[in-house]
Amino acid sequence: MAVWALGINHNTAPVDLRGRFAFAVDKIGPTLHGLRNALSSAPEAAIISTCNRTEIYCASAQPDIQPTLNWLAQSGGVSLPELSHHAYTLQDAQVARHAFRVASGLDSMVLGEAQILGQMKDAVRAAEEAGALGSTLNQLFQRSFAVAKEVRTATEIGAHSISMAAASVRLAGQLFEDLQKIRILFVGAGEMIELAATHFAAKNPAGMAIANRSLDRGEKLANRFGAEVMRLADLPDRLHEFDAVISCTASTLPLIGLGAVERALKRRKHRPMFMVDLAVPRDIEPEVKALSDVYLYTVDDLAAVVQTGQANRQAAVAEAEVIIDAGVQSFLHWMDQRANVPLIQQLQAQTEDWRSAELARARKLLAKGESVDAVLEAMSRGLTQKMLHGAMAELQAGDATARASATSAIRHFFLRKR
Repeated sequence: MAVWALGINHNTAPVDLRGRFAFAVDKIGPTLHGLRNALSSAPEAAIISTCNRTEIYCASAQPDIQPTLNWLAQSGGVSLPELSHHAYTLQDAQVARHAFRVASGLDSMVLGEAQILGQMKDAVRAAEEAGALGSTLNQLFQRSFAVAKEVRTATEIGAHSISMAAASVRLAGQLFEDLQKIRILFVGAGEMIELAATHFAAKNPAGMAIANRSLDRGEKLANRFGAEVMRLADLPDRLHEFDAVISCTASTLPLIGLGAVERALKRRKHRPMFMVDLAVPRDIEPEVKALSDVYLYTVDDLAAVVQTGQANRQAAVAEAEVIIDAGVQSFLHWMDQRANVPLIQQLQAQTEDWRSAELARARKLLAKGESVDAVLEAMSRGLTQKMLHGAMAELQAGDATARASATSAIRHFFLRKR
């Protein structure tokens, strides 16, 4: 069985390119169906799609790396050379090591962050529901989760981790003298916005509002923080009311355009606005960043902030890598054992045929009135003759070299002391 993976992440591709390959969780099923139909091997498959990465994991009898890359380029509407320039491809042991590092937070923009583990579990669940997950990938991901748990339990990889949400608060604090005097708008109501709202709420801002496509979900989140809820459609007319805007939705197109921000700045008499776009694809048009009174940050812009304190965790990284190495070796051993499964199944089927045949013969003899002892004797002789027939034939056929090889194998399997 071959295992391969390919993708792009925050280390290899800019945010706008990553946005071309963002797959919504509710679209993963049909997307996996399209991927498997496009590949001749119809492999096991799973797709992990987050703001920092899009990765495809596959397993089948033979690797289909180039066709998988071709499919991904087509799905994102980019040329194959452009994607290839930013993509990485992995096979077998490399796949296991990468998956274990991702699950453990070692390959994240925020070293040791735990959110990716939940996102991987969501991706695996979606692949399973789509019928795209087989025993090989299931084993790979379950081992990834186990390794991640051990890494977090046995090391301090997550200690002092600075999340995107915390980094946003830190940057806002550099712009505004007192966060208790600002009004904050959160666009979206997903996990990232919930985390950001939690961090900002701790600073007791003057006001908070949640704008979301679904008012029900927006209201649930708003109630937690004593925030106002508003419709996305009202956002352009009310944008000027807020000093800070934090956005993270699953929209495929920007929700906040240049014109809306320009009008908001005019009504604010050019008081500064702090904006964070945590979405991939972007929620805020990139041209907004050029406005003199706007401080706009994307997930990539936050990289330098979240890397603070990295040096303090390098010892933990080394410890984590040891755990991951052991996990990789264990997975490869499992893969080697899986290679013998067809032979084991054939042996079991053959011996079952022998057993059934001799049992049927014994029942006929008993029905004819033969004694139990005679029937058992005949059945045991029949079974041993069937088991030894192939070995005896090998000893009497072929050239001297073949007979010597057969002799060695027979001694090993039949005459070895137990």
